[in-house]
Amino acid sequence: MAVQIHDAEVRRLAAAANGLSSRYRQSNSPWAGSPFEWLKNIPSSRTRGKAFEELFAEWCAACGLTVASSPDSDADRIVNGLHIEIKGSTPWQNGGYKFQQIRDQNYNVVVCLGISPFDAHCWAIPKATVMQWWQEGKISSQHGGAGGSDTAWLSVNPPVAPAWLQPYGGTLGAGLERLQSLTRQI
Repeated sequence: MAVQIHDAEVRRLAAAANGLSSRYRQSNSPWAGSPFEWLKNIPSSRTRGKAFEELFAEWCAACGLTVASSPDSDADRIVNGLHIEIKGSTPWQNGGYKFQQIRDQNYNVVVCLGISPFDAHCWAIPKATVMQWWQEGKISSQHGGAGGSDTAWLSVNPPVAPAWLQPYGGTLGAGLERLQSLTRQI
């Protein structure tokens, strides 16, 4: 339902604002015209994380996967019986993604969903593999305090993704294939 402005002077001011807005919009933004622009503009990281979870769930359902809410906070969704932790990222200044706040919780697979203005990437990685990579130093601890052992983050620049990550996805289609393969194994 659209909100109506009833006050005539507020309408006049809004009309002036609409006329000026094109001067102040970042027309050179790489997100201009993107179907994902709304996601980039969510200011709160918590709300953005929730939006990534919902977007992932909608996409999985559209692909024919069965999606349910997780009964606890250790996983974000249950997809075809697998407990999935969803990590989302838009590109950082270097052009790569950073999938943050990876923890050792009760889930089977970490899904890393990267959204660029006109592209998307996905990796579906078994939790045991992620924990091993963290132990081996292939992915970094996110925080240095107290030994930095509570959370990790995975940095990926898709055009130059490390070879050890490639079996788990890359393109959106490859990530979906990997996720479907993992759900068939249970």
